[in-house]
Amino acid sequence: MLVDTRGNQTVLFPSPFKVDIVVLDGDFPLNGKNWSSEEFDRYIVKERTGKRPLLAGELVVTVRDGVGLIENIEFTDNSSWIRSRKFRIGAKVVGGSCQGVRIREAMTEAFVVKDHRGELYKKHHPPTLGDEVWRLEKIGKDGVFHKRLASEGVHTVQDFLKMWVVDHAKLRTILGPAMSEKMWNVTVKHAKTCVMGNKHYVFRGPDYKVLLTPICQLVNAEINGSIYTTHNLSDINIAYLENLVRKAYANWCSLEEIEGISDEIGLLTHGDHPNHQQPMVGSYQYKVYMTDRLIEGYIQNEMQANREISPIYFNTSSENGVRLNMFPSNSDDDLTWG
Repeated sequence: MLVDTRGNQTVLFPSPFKVDIVVLDGDFPLNGKNWSSEEFDRYIVKERTGKRPLLAGELVVTVRDGVGLIENIEFTDNSSWIRSRKFRIGAKVVGGSCQGVRIREAMTEAFVVKDHRGELYKKHHPPTLGDEVWRLEKIGKDGVFHKRLASEGVHTVQDFLKMWVVDHAKLRTILGPAMSEKMWNVTVKHAKTCVMGNKHYVFRGPDYKVLLTPICQLVNAEINGSIYTTHNLSDINIAYLENLVRKAYANWCSLEEIEGISDEIGLLTHGDHPNHQQPMVGSYQYKVYMTDRLIEGYIQNEMQANREISPIYFNTSSENGVRLNMFPSNSDDDLTWG
């Protein structure tokens, strides 16, 4: 605004004029509110050598009826490299005067300008399934671990968790000895805080239908017309189900995606979850007990708010009569085979 400083009134100048928008050193002015045009010009800050112009956007504004509107300006560098570590935005009449009238320059208060480089490489807490895998702790963007994972088709946090479930030994091998066990544990722990959302996946075959979580863990299955959940697997060979899960993993792009509460989920979970509630993760009615195993157990959040339920014990008999038991270990993260 063009203002008469004697009464702070907007001045209606008889004709439009143009104003340059510039960057000033935050230390200006040195002597209070009075300065000359030459002093103002000396404190205009230009870009660093080899950098883009310090200010981009609409840098010439037309003032009409005493008012000019700055539509869009953007800093291309931070203010940490000058002594004051602050900038001001200044405005000066193009040519220094208008129709022979001296119009004094204007400026904002001094402020700090920060860049977004930290945001570009920031880790997400918690991560989401669609986040790029370098958003996980200990995996740097464009670093060696990132490149190794990408070469094996692991591009997202979901890809990471799916491989961790289906073949965590292979995942560990991909990252190699350069990733220490301590780093590995930090990365996996961070990945396991992932927000799972409300999607499930269905893998179909001639005589089976398998329902999976977004990270390829088995929720339940329909085999030859019989429904099997994580609560009643004693009558079916777990190895057969694991083989189906691995097939689903290998054909993930062809799986049917289900979002939200679905008749499909209601069909497969009938009799196990009251009112056909959908098994979910986190703050929903049910959450996945996330382990690096293919067959998943559930912890019932709503009714067990203050204590966890141990994961389900799965028992199966092999053809030679040897019984295979899956027992929970002392760790919250893993299940062991015995």
